[in-house]
Parts: sequence; C-alpha cells; structure tokens
Amino acid sequence: MKRTRKWIPYLFVAPAVLILVFCSIIPILMAFGISFTNLSMQQLGRWELVSFVGLDNYITIFEDSVFRKSITNTFYYVIIGVPAVILVSFFLAYLLHSGGEKKIFSFFRAVFYSPSVTNMVAISIVWLYLFNPSIGLFNRILNAFGMESILWLNDPDVAKNSLLILSVWKNMGLNMLIFLAALQSVPRELYEASSLDGAGKWKQLVKITLPNIGFSIFFVTVTTLIGWFQYFEEVYVMTEGGPVNSTISMTYYIYRTGFWSSRFGQAAAASVILFLFIMIATLIQLRVQARSDD
Repeated sequence: MKRTRKWIPYLFVAPAVLILVFCSIIPILMAFGISFTNLSMQQLGRWELVSFVGLDNYITIFEDSVFRKSITNTFYYVIIGVPAVILVSFFLAYLLHSGGEKKIFSFFRAVFYSPSVTNMVAISIVWLYLFNPSIGLFNRILNAFGMESILWLNDPDVAKNSLLILSVWKNMGLNMLIFLAALQSVPRELYEASSLDGAGKWKQLVKITLPNIGFSIFFVTVTTLIGWFQYFEEVYVMTEGGPVNSTISMTYYIYRTGFWSSRFGQAAAASVILFLFIMIATLIQLRVQARSDD
C-alpha cells in the first residue's frame, strides 16, 4: 500500500511531463538535428536524399543580410517593447488598485484586458485603418494640429515603432492582471503603518509595493521577454516583414525560410539561434533574481 502511495504524485505530474516532452523537448531536439541537414520540402518523401551538411546552414544564414537584419529587429523589439509593456501594465494596475472596488474600475479592467484576448486579425483591421496614411485617425489628429502625415507602415524608419505601439497596446492586459493580483496581496497594514510614520505615496511604492511584488515583476519580465523574442503575429498580419525587411523578426524569418522557400535546414538553424538567445536571456534573469533574493 505504501509503495502505491509513493507513485500517486508521479501520476499527477505525468500528463504535464508527457506534454512537455512530446510538445517541447522532442521538437527542439528534432530542430537541432534538422539544422545540420539539407532537408527541404521536396525531400520529405524521399529521405534518402537528405544528407548531413555540418555547419553549412549556420554559415549560410549568417551570411544572409536579411537574417542579420531580423536579429537586429528582434533585439530592437525586445529592448524597447519589454520595458514599455511592463511599465504600462504596472502603471495601469497601480491606478486600478488605487481606485479600490468601484464598479467603474472593474469596467476599466475589462477594457484594458480585452485586447489580450482579441483575435489579431480583427485587431489588424482596426489598426490598419488607424495607420492609413490618407484617411487614418492618427494622421487626421496630426493634421488637426498642423503637422504632416506620417507613413506609419510604409516608411522603413517608422514601421518598427508603429508595430511597437500596436504590440504594447495588445499585450498590456494580461500583465496588468498579474500585477493587479500581486498588488492586492500586499498587506494593507504596511501602508497604514508607513502613513503613520509620514511616508508618502512615492516612498510607499519604493519601500513597500515593489519589494513585496518582486516575484511577480520577475515572472512578468521573463514571460514578456520570451514572448517578444518570438515576435511574429504583428509582423505577419500587418507588414509581412516590410517595407524592405525593416520590420522582419527572427520568427518571421524562420517562417518565411521554412514555409515559403522550403529550406527547412536553414529555418531550423535560425530557430536554434533564437532558442539560444531566449535561453541566455532567461538565465540572466534567473541569475539577477537569485542575487536579489540573497
């Protein structure tokens, strides 16, 4: 009977482990193996034509200026987008938390969260109109103040920032709810005691709020970082990597190389590089969090 009980926890964990193995670990290992072959669409049914090419795929993609551009763009999205999403999400959560349990604030929670659960295709229809250079709302507002129209998605120097505006708006909702839950878990007694000691709102934020929601900040940072390294939907729906590859991301490069050009080996090599970037960024975050806990 005791031996049977020992296996019960493993039975509960087994489904999650199986999903992780078959949906994550095995595909990662397969992609790593494919990155050293010349696999293409034509060879899927003729495996005898698949051959080992060593590091040729890695050399080829790093010689490709489009791939190098996709790396630059991806890091631009991450460096600008991740802090922007986190700050906007926390600011909204802090304002809603300060408002208490009033019905109007519950309504705003739903409003701010709704973009996160809205289909990207539906969102793109609205935002393509907003970004329209001739009849778009954004340019209408600029013109009303005497400023010239902007080619939001057609100017290579502006297109990346236009996608960032859309992405921050779309991704702030889920992080806002996480921050809101963390803020509600902070004991009110701490704020009451600090108020009696003469602490203002800013000091309470720095000395009480942020230290008590440290793990939530860490969790949101890691998940947001991973999500933005996999930046794809906005590029795919809004610009298809254009104009002149100015908005192409690594994930879109992988998609285009694998499914448009049927160069699965090179696409797998690019995905391995992306995986390494994500792992390095995550390990850095874990190291920083471990030091802060010490």
